[in-house]
Amino acid sequence: MTRPRKPATRLRQGPTTYPGKVTPEALADLAHRLTPRDRAILGLVWEHKVLTTDQITALFFRTPERTQQRLRELHRHRALSSFRPWTPVGTAANHWVLGPAGAHVLAVERGVHIQQLGYRLETALAIAVSPRLGHQLGVNDFFVRLRAHARKHDEGTRLIRWLSERQCQSQWRDRARPDAYGYWQETDRCRQRSRIKFFLEHDTGTERLASVAAKIDGYAALARKTGELVPVLFWLPSAAREANLRTILDTPKVPVATAVHTPTTDPEGPAGPVWLPAGVNGARHRLACLGHAWEYPA
Repeated sequence: MTRPRKPATRLRQGPTTYPGKVTPEALADLAHRLTPRDRAILGLVWEHKVLTTDQITALFFRTPERTQQRLRELHRHRALSSFRPWTPVGTAANHWVLGPAGAHVLAVERGVHIQQLGYRLETALAIAVSPRLGHQLGVNDFFVRLRAHARKHDEGTRLIRWLSERQCQSQWRDRARPDAYGYWQETDRCRQRSRIKFFLEHDTGTERLASVAAKIDGYAALARKTGELVPVLFWLPSAAREANLRTILDTPKVPVATAVHTPTTDPEGPAGPVWLPAGVNGARHRLACLGHAWEYPA
C-alpha cells in the first residue's frame, strides 16, 4: 500500500524567514548596492542588537517613508531581519536586527571570518523574546535622541562616541558594567563648545534601588584603576524613583547625575537641562555642561 505523502513544509513568508545559504553571487550583488549609510545602519544594528524603524529614521533619514523603502530593500537582500514584538494594543513597529547577508558584509569589512564576528541569525533574533528587549531599546533610544538632536544643530554639536554594553565590557572588563558609554559635545549660542564623557545606567524600575546604588562601588574602583573620574548618569523611569535613589546615593564616591525618561522630559531629550547632580545643590544642567557641576579632586 502506498503511504500518503506528508504535505511539504512551507516556509512562512515573513521578515524572519531566510531559507538557504547566502551565496557569493548574492553577497556580490548586495555589496554593489550598499551605500555608506546602509553600511552604517548594519554596523549600528549589529553593535547595539536592535533598532526600531523610528530609531533608524531619527538616525539616518528625513521621512519615515524613505526609511521604510530602504529597509525593505535591505531586508529583501537579507542584509537585515526584523520582527514585531507582541503588544496588547495595536501592532508594534518593526524591530530590526542584522541579517545573514549583512553579517557577511560586516565580517569582510572587518577582515574576520563570520564565525569570528560571532554572528548567528538565531542569536540575533533572540532579542525578540528576551526580557531585556525593553531595556536595550531604552538604552539605544537615549543615544538615538542625542544623535537626532545633533542632526538639528551645527557640526559643533555631535555624539563623538557611543559604546555598547559589549564594547564596554571588552574595554573595562568587570570593574564596572555600564549599559553604555558616551562622549557628547555641544556648541552653545556663544559658539563655545562643552564636552562630557559618561557612563549610562538605564533604569527600568525593576531592580531594587539598593542594588542600583551599589553599582557606584564598581565605578569608584574603575576610577582608581584608570585615574579618570567619568560621571555616571542614571536615566530613571519616574520622579519618585529618582528622588529615592538620590536619597540612597547622598554624596557618591564618583560624579553622578540623575534624570527622568518620561514623556514629560524636556523636548531636547537627554541633551537638555534635565540632569541633577548628586551631592550638589542647584538647578538641573544640560548634559554637555555637567562637567563643571562637581568639585571632585583630580
